[in-house]
Amino acid sequence: MIRLLTIALISAACMSLSACGGKSARGVEMVRLGPLPPVILAHVVSHDGSHVAFMSTTNMKTYFVMFDGGVGPQFEAIADSSLVLSPDGSVVAYAAKKGKEQFVVVDTTAGSPFDAIESVPVFSSDGKRVAYAVRDSVREFVVVDGTPGPDFERIPGAPVFSPDGKRIAYAAKKGDKQFVVLDGAAGPGFDEISGSPIFSPDGLRFAYVAFKGESELVVVDGRPGPLFDAIDVGFPIFSSDSRRVAYAAKKSGLGIVVVDGVSGPSYSEIVAGPLFSPDGKRVAYAARKDQGGLVVVDGSPETEYDGIVSGPVFSKDGKHVAYAIKKGEAQFVILDGVLGPEFAGIAKSEPVFSPDGTHLGYVAKIGEKRAVVIDGVTGPQYDGIGVGDPVFSPDGKRVAYIAKRGQKEFVVVDGIEGPEYDAIAGSSPAFSPDGKKVAYLANKSRRQFMVVDGKKGPDFAAIPGGPLFRNDDSLDYVGMRYSGLYRVYHKP
Repeated sequence: MIRLLTIALISAACMSLSACGGKSARGVEMVRLGPLPPVILAHVVSHDGSHVAFMSTTNMKTYFVMFDGGVGPQFEAIADSSLVLSPDGSVVAYAAKKGKEQFVVVDTTAGSPFDAIESVPVFSSDGKRVAYAVRDSVREFVVVDGTPGPDFERIPGAPVFSPDGKRIAYAAKKGDKQFVVLDGAAGPGFDEISGSPIFSPDGLRFAYVAFKGESELVVVDGRPGPLFDAIDVGFPIFSSDSRRVAYAAKKSGLGIVVVDGVSGPSYSEIVAGPLFSPDGKRVAYAARKDQGGLVVVDGSPETEYDGIVSGPVFSKDGKHVAYAIKKGEAQFVILDGVLGPEFAGIAKSEPVFSPDGTHLGYVAKIGEKRAVVIDGVTGPQYDGIGVGDPVFSPDGKRVAYIAKRGQKEFVVVDGIEGPEYDAIAGSSPAFSPDGKKVAYLANKSRRQFMVVDGKKGPDFAAIPGGPLFRNDDSLDYVGMRYSGLYRVYHKP
């Protein structure tokens, strides 16, 4: 569903403040941030929905960025794909052009001019550092915190910060070789670097995929691994404790999983994973074997079935593993090797463990209906269940999901149906950190509003992001009306 509307639709939906419900509910504050952009050419929203940046123009000759209601400087061009926010959403950056010069703008301050900006700006996790690739004459280099790095013939991708923001890596080319540059030092040369390098969670280790001739290999901490026909997209991965590395590969038409440098058995295909348990001590993946499928946990193959529908997935404590399988015409969810109840189908989204690992939920198909199953107990049947549902509260004691009956949608919390709306917009319902409140975004009569703990918030033409509670159980987000852009605060 498109949740960000053009100015024309906003005007039709809310011609005045009162038309959208000007009064705030008790415990809710609303502050006008500024006007809406005349035209929305591109936009980006923070993860929690509390910050938004728009690329706009008044005459299609000059362009500017509006961030949280404030208007930035005018430029001849702005790369719409370059518009990014820092991880906490408080800083905006983008690539702009004036005359023959291009530069990166952070908030409203333009950096040094170059012939071309070759990558999107990248923030460190704390938002304090910025890096991007540029071209000046015939050389390319990465600029980190305003300081140019060493010259290369080409920088094929964007730089990457370590999770702690202290280190930076990127791929570069000189002559007929490509290599990864880590903290300014070039590593071994290869025919090509595939994708971006990745850091371990502690930032002390790094890995990437490289080509050597027609073969691919994984390089971990500068040490090349064995050659394969291909390395699966999305790999390698590090465990949460940064000690282990895993990836899926192909050799001679077969799939192989490599964990800590050791190759496992060959299968017809690796269909899911590998993935580490949250504590990093266990590893699992799903494989196709001839015409059937099986899950391998800690190197041990489990029972083979007609196919793997979804998973595997670990509980947060790593003690439990669940996945969905196909057996004949029926489908089941398996928890720790034990088959659950039989259904006509299981949703392709993975089963969901509660944060404490004591509960398991998933969506099942019963005839033409859908139902949420919690700990093997089937709930009411509906015409549809929201993607990504069910959602557990942080303490695992409560559960919520989006359901559909006819043309209406509503949220079910702890088995109790909420009011019906035209649609439940955005992602799944969100619980507060203490688990006492639940919030979701709803549509009714061409208006959007946030429902928090059963109470409807102010009406808007569009709410571009959220909900996501803060650690103090408060909630804030931005909303759009014809009269301007607003930030709404729901007090804890």
